[in-house]
Amino acid sequence: MIIFVQFTVGLIFGLGLLLSGMSNPEKVLNFLDFAAIRSGGWDPSLILVMAGAVGVTFAGFRLVFRRRRPVLGDQFHLPSSQTLDWRIATGPAVFGIGWGLAGICPGPAFVALGYGSPTIVLFVTAMMIGMAAARILASRRPSLAAVASE
Repeated sequence: MIIFVQFTVGLIFGLGLLLSGMSNPEKVLNFLDFAAIRSGGWDPSLILVMAGAVGVTFAGFRLVFRRRRPVLGDQFHLPSSQTLDWRIATGPAVFGIGWGLAGICPGPAFVALGYGSPTIVLFVTAMMIGMAAARILASRRPSLAAVASE
């Protein structure tokens, strides 16, 4: 049952990405190109998509956390630490730089595979290799908390 729900939610999310244009790198790059404001080439339409996402997320979290436990789970899985570390600081920065340079966000990249573009296939392949490399490096490096406690 839970897999069906997860699949359905993912399908709805993917359709939303397609309909909003967030899986189209050109649309994303046109949104991120603030220099094009003067020439009229800037596309502000994704602001509405982001505002809608923030609004739904804000309302959703408020409703969900009124419950003692999730509908389809035994407990909420929340971070136990509130400490900022180098991964939390650099991860979003690298993500943003990559998104700005390529115009492709990891989530919409999977959706965009449906376009059959060799560029998207190359991006997703490189992204998967990068994710595997990051996981391997993280498992080999001792955690900062363990080093600090020694």
